[in-house]
Formats: sequence, C-alpha cells, structure tokens
Amino acid sequence: MKSTTAAITAVGGYVPEDVLSNQDLEKMVETTDEWITTRTGIKERRILKDKDKGSSYLGVKASEELINKSGVDPESIDMVIFATATPDMPVAASASYLATKIGAKNAFSYDLMAACSSFLYGMSTASAYIESGRYKKVLLVGADKMSSIIDYQDRATCIIFGDGGGAVLFEPDEEGMGLQDEILRTDGNGRDFLKIDAGGSIMPASHKTVDERKHYVFQDGRTVFKFAVSNMAGVSEQIMKRNELSAASVDHLVAHQANKRIVGATAARMNLEPEKVLMNIQRYGNTTSATLPLLLSDYESKLKKGDNIIFATFGGGFTWGSIYLKWAYNSN
Repeated sequence: MKSTTAAITAVGGYVPEDVLSNQDLEKMVETTDEWITTRTGIKERRILKDKDKGSSYLGVKASEELINKSGVDPESIDMVIFATATPDMPVAASASYLATKIGAKNAFSYDLMAACSSFLYGMSTASAYIESGRYKKVLLVGADKMSSIIDYQDRATCIIFGDGGGAVLFEPDEEGMGLQDEILRTDGNGRDFLKIDAGGSIMPASHKTVDERKHYVFQDGRTVFKFAVSNMAGVSEQIMKRNELSAASVDHLVAHQANKRIVGATAARMNLEPEKVLMNIQRYGNTTSATLPLLLSDYESKLKKGDNIIFATFGGGFTWGSIYLKWAYNSN
C-alpha cells in the first residue's frame, strides 16, 4: 500500500430549482410517465433556465457549498479540475473561470472531457496529483447543463437528461483511506452511437447544421444500453475480484445515473443488496459529469470512515471504468 493516498475530504452539490417532470414532458413529446419510469427510473429532472448561465455556474454553486460546509480556504486549493461535457464556450477553459469565481486564485485549472466518465477519470487524475506529493488540495468539480444540448422534440433523449453540479476535495491521507485501485477503459469504435455531429472541427457550425438540428445529442439507445450494461458491470466485478472484495465487504455502489436498469444490472453482477446501491436518478435524471458527486452529496451522511465504495461509469466515446475507494471521514 502506498504511504500516501488521495482521499476525498469534503463534498458539495447543487441542482437548479426548476423541475421538468414526466408530466411536463407528456405535453412536449409523445411519451408517458409510466413509459419513462419503467424504462429509466426517472420521475423528474432539474433545468437551469437562465440562458446567461452555463455549466460553470452549476460547478461554482456546488463548490461554494463544499467550501461553506468544510471551511476550506479557497486560496489553499492548489488546482481545480472541471469535468464537463458542456463547457461554457469553446477555447476558454471553464475551469479557469470557475476557479476565479470561488476565490481559488493560487490554483491552476483545466477542463476534462470524457462524456459521462469525465468525473471518474477526474478522480484518477486528481489522485495522481496528490500522490505525486506536489499538491495538497485538488478540487474536482463535475457539472453539466445538459439542457443546452438536448433536443426537446426528440423523445429518445429529452426524457433522460437534467442539469446539475457536484464537487469533491482530494487531500493526502496517511491512514490508507482514499483511492485504492482503478480500471479505466475506452473504445473509439463507439463514438458514432452517442455524439453531437456538429460544432467540432469535423463539422463546424453553420446555418445548415443549425437548420438540420445537428447540435443536439444523438444516442442509439439500444446499442449504448447493451455496451453500458456489459462494460460497466464487467469492470465493477473485475475490480472487486482484483482487490479480493466480497459483496459483503462492499458498502456502497456509486454508479453513473444513466438508467436504473443499467445500475441494477451492475449491482446484480456484483451480487450487491439493493440498500447498498446509491440512487437519485428519479429526482435528477442523467446529469452526465455530475451524477457521481451528486450521489456523494446526497448520501454524505450515510457514508462512514473506512467504507468500501465502488464507483462505476459508462459514457460516450465509448468511455467507462470503475474505481475502488475507501471513505475517509464521518460527516456527523
């Protein structure tokens, strides 16, 4: 075991006030509350309606909650990683703006983009910086304004996604808590099944791309579901075996909230009891980079020092992975 590990020492979360319920969607596209609930587990999602605010706003609010709860001095933060699929704008890093807004003036910062796996990959990155000994406080933020890239005429995608943000602070730990192991994977053959066609260097924005609605998320739901179930469950089972963890010794599964059935299939592969599976998809939908930290924020009081937690994600690219982490503190 490494002498110094990287542990999560504080969390924060934020979701907008405005709610988009299944009943609201029934008035917008051809769908029903029963259809959405049985296939995804989602009842409602939060939407950031202010057109002048982007994903950084969600990340700032989550970071401010973390700072207020933990009492950490923003000027003591060494670096900020902003995991997002919906940066405020091209070129200018949203992380830089976020760090300035929260007062982390001594931190360097950058965006990390890996679709729904962005936050999980960020956990690996933040931990590596801590374990290197060069940095003592790394703020990892996951936030997405998915409503900005969703076509609310497309019933296949508009029922799934919501807006939200979450943040965690990584610090050195000498007691063996924190990140223990990781399995991270990618497969570029999957990029045609979950993507936005226009707006990048292959197909720059034009009147034609806007008229043809090519700036919205496209998802081949059946293919993505199949790959997600197989790969997310596979790496979660693999990381348990590699670390000799039984179902009884795993305290919590913190899985990407894409679909209740995908999370259920992962838990079943791990032989976990339902009460060990953290879920909030029914309230928020899929908030992409924010799902994992929002789970930690919502369930913080349930997490105890020494708990064995398995994180798992699957996202566009394809990207997926699993992380084994030991929780470092009691919140009360």
